[in-house]
Amino acid sequence: QVQLVESGGGLVQAGGSLRLSCAASGRTFSDYAMGWFRQAPGKEREFVAAINWSGGYTLYPASVKGRFTISKDNAKNTMYLQMNSLKPEDTAVYYCAGKSGSASYYDYQYRYWGQGTQVTVSS
Repeated sequence: QVQLVESGGGLVQAGGSLRLSCAASGRTFSDYAMGWFRQAPGKEREFVAAINWSGGYTLYPASVKGRFTISKDNAKNTMYLQMNSLKPEDTAVYYCAGKSGSASYYDYQYRYWGQGTQVTVSS
């Protein structure tokens, strides 16, 4: 079992930056691929970024590529999402998630989920 806790959300102006953190406890964090997803009100959950167990392979959708950076510090059992050049459409609750095996775009493949952290980008 892996417990995940997100932090770092908040209110920021368009063009600003935020860094989200996801602290893991329980089973060996370094064994897991991790991902970030987000869900805006009235919308489906959306893939944001994923990283493999070692941190050497990452995935991004076109909507955030070049603006967001995912990273993983296995020594600290923590994953990060650096978000730059934020836009109002990035407003959502952001969730971190963990899975065994390879990094993935698909939320249904992730077994462990955090409770979410709100990110609000004002125009």
